[in-house]
Amino acid sequence: MKRLFRRCGHAPGAISLEDQAVVDQFRAMLTAMRDPQPWTPGCGQDVAVRIGPFVERAHPRPGDDHGPDLIAVALVHPDTPHAAAYLHGRQLGYTDRSWLCCETTTILGLWQPGYAPLTHAAANLPLPDDVGMEPAHYALYMEARKRDDSLDGFTLLRLGPYTQTRHAQQDYDRLTAALDGRETTLVPGHRVSARYAPFDVSDHQKFADPYEADAVALLDAAVAGVSV
Repeated sequence: MKRLFRRCGHAPGAISLEDQAVVDQFRAMLTAMRDPQPWTPGCGQDVAVRIGPFVERAHPRPGDDHGPDLIAVALVHPDTPHAAAYLHGRQLGYTDRSWLCCETTTILGLWQPGYAPLTHAAANLPLPDDVGMEPAHYALYMEARKRDDSLDGFTLLRLGPYTQTRHAQQDYDRLTAALDGRETTLVPGHRVSARYAPFDVSDHQKFADPYEADAVALLDAAVAGVSV
């Protein structure tokens, strides 16, 4: 006897709303993988990045996403910004990592919802301890600005990256103390000040390593080389 298997409550050949949602999600995933939306440096939109066999959503750090080789990103739950996504993201380690250095070769393209089934969150798995990205730390910028209240000026020295925030704070305090009383005399017509800000990974070649030399000595050398 031939047996017919049917879903209860549905006409032959009909598909439930739940099954249709699964089919639609699968089609969106195939479309995202087959036709990724190109990413361009500085566009400011979330990107899809490869982490092992998974794909994750990453949010670029504003102003630090223009490098051709490296940008700074934060991994976020695929359903961001919904409250449930934040709670689930905390459970899986999405909120534990702050900013990371992301090689642009790992970027598949702009983030699309179709990538969501490929994330650790979709599998209810925590992010691995090693996601293949180094932390995008903070840096110190020594700037010389004209004393006529304009924004004209230049950057004397870039120090970074600092692997620990407290190290950056220590150098900031030392540099500020070294400038005390000399802010307006070091560079003629300019006021010199220290600024604490995120490490610009896309311009990493412009930074002096603060762990290889004394920060105050580096400042003195930078001032000595200024021609105004």
